[in-house]
Amino acid sequence: MRKPPLIANAELDRLETWAKYTSGLCKDCNATCCTMPAEVKVNDLIRIGIVDEFERDEPAKHIAKRLLKEGIVERFNQKSGIFTLSRSSKGDCYFLDPRTRLCTIYAKRPDTCRNHPQVGPRPGYCAYRKKTA
Repeated sequence: MRKPPLIANAELDRLETWAKYTSGLCKDCNATCCTMPAEVKVNDLIRIGIVDEFERDEPAKHIAKRLLKEGIVERFNQKSGIFTLSRSSKGDCYFLDPRTRLCTIYAKRPDTCRNHPQVGPRPGYCAYRKKTA
């Protein structure tokens, strides 16, 4: 008789299916967290390299207009100053490599990504899904 998997695949919209985060869990995950909306601020955009330091003093709505036109962000909330990074038609983050399922800007990734899963819909848990072959 086969043993059931220790960690079942999570459903993004059902937080109760998320797995308790442990070190090394990301290694064989399908990067499910990279399909969630990534909210970023101007400092993140500067670190990533898509906004120049000198643009920091520009009104955020001007930056948003350019990034929306370029397809880098899909939304901008003027009240909070938060940009939402664009996603592919499959729902993947703009910066996720579709073949390797790895972040192409990992060293410069936004604070939202750096702080996951400590901060998010269910702190300390992640929407783990095992990589498929």
